[in-house]
Amino acid sequence: MDETEFWEIIDSTREGAEGDPEEHADLLVERLTRLDPDSVVDFARHFEARYNRAFSWELWGAATVLLDGAADDTFDWFRCWLIGQGREVFEGAVHDPDALAELLDDFDPEIDGDGEELGFAADEAYEQLTGAETPELGIPPQGAEPQGTPFDLDDDGVLAARFPRLWARFGPG
Repeated sequence: MDETEFWEIIDSTREGAEGDPEEHADLLVERLTRLDPDSVVDFARHFEARYNRAFSWELWGAATVLLDGAADDTFDWFRCWLIGQGREVFEGAVHDPDALAELLDDFDPEIDGDGEELGFAADEAYEQLTGAETPELGIPPQGAEPQGTPFDLDDDGVLAARFPRLWARFGPG
């Protein structure tokens, strides 16, 4: 599976779910179970590589603005959700997290930002196909600390200064 096919699967299942993250995960599992197990593992590699790439202080800050706070698990789920938004949104956010202010049509923290189930879709599909757990993916694990320079995620002034467009559109108040 190449990168284009990976993103096509993400996009088609997201569109079919009409913005519902749980439905998106269900459709993704359904789609992946139509592939052979090796292709599901390839999909998992693509997903995990992007998940690891999104492990940055800047994206964590953007998630904090959008979700009005983002603990470790919340940020993990946010990264899965971000991948689920497709290539344009994902790549744009990785390059410039403040650009999410323009990349997102809308954002409802009650619905959006939590793609936990998307992160398990390949594992679930692989298990349905084979009855076994997904094998090791053979890619480097994410670092112990996010990429970039740490900053205070609890300081509204820091967040507003680092993410002015995102703060103006989605920040508290």
